[in-house]
Amino acid sequence: MRTKTLVGPLVAALLLTACSAGEPDSATVSKGTVAIDIHAWVGYEAQAAVLAYLLKHELGYAVKTRKAAEAQSWKDFETGKVDVIVENWGHNDLKKEFIEEKKVALSAGLTGNKGVIGWYVPEWMAKKYPDITDYRNLNKYAHLFRTAKTGNAGQILDGDPTFVTNDETLVKNLNLNYKVVYSGSEEALIKAAQSATRNRTPLLMYFYEPQWLFTKVKLVKVALPPYAVGCDEVPAKVACDYPPYLLDKIVSRRFAETGGQAYELVRNFSWTNDDQNTVASDMINEKMTAEQAAERWVAENKIVWKDWIPR
Repeated sequence: MRTKTLVGPLVAALLLTACSAGEPDSATVSKGTVAIDIHAWVGYEAQAAVLAYLLKHELGYAVKTRKAAEAQSWKDFETGKVDVIVENWGHNDLKKEFIEEKKVALSAGLTGNKGVIGWYVPEWMAKKYPDITDYRNLNKYAHLFRTAKTGNAGQILDGDPTFVTNDETLVKNLNLNYKVVYSGSEEALIKAAQSATRNRTPLLMYFYEPQWLFTKVKLVKVALPPYAVGCDEVPAKVACDYPPYLLDKIVSRRFAETGGQAYELVRNFSWTNDDQNTVASDMINEKMTAEQAAERWVAENKIVWKDWIPR
């Protein structure tokens, strides 16, 4: 639901009924509703929860959330179904289409998070096989990673197939005797990393930072050919590591123009990998709901977020 100025008791009543955020008070109804999409990793959900908490409790907005694939969220800037993507990883193709060409979205600035994507092995493997963290030696160890799904090739375990990944192309262009297998989710990747560490079973996996798991499990990044500007410009020819990501927030142009204080808060939002990992860890390890974890972080970090609040 888009942010709007509400006129009359009938419209207010309709919003009160439709709002997914529960029973907003009169201040919330008068401010309108912010539509935030939720993407399929817990760090994103943690960030969305903190923004939603502040929008509701500090500024008096209602917040409507829905789970959506990244590409669908970008398409729905055009349909008006979404106001905010709280954490965007690159997607230069989507930026070109929806920001530059269709002009229905724009960047609302950096999140403050430093994003890293790459291949990882459990720390015990890096200690036992010191040269395994150089991609040029991976074929020597392919037999360690064979599974029923890969035959004579080693397995590289990826997550959700909609995540940003060049792995199939990298395997081909680096002449690696490996096959990419999609686990289907971030949760499956995390369970695989935990199991491989606990049981000392071989694992080569796609993973990323910020991620709360690094506070619990020690993983070592594999060195791929160094990233250079433009080395990933042609998808079929990628033979280099992933770029460093300065993650940003994407909003609909309509929200930027009419969202008022809600848009200002989204634009002002900036925190660290450690901040995000703290909230995400509470959600996973402390079994808190996203809102409970956000409430705890907000209570303990006013010095961080107080300057985000529009005056």
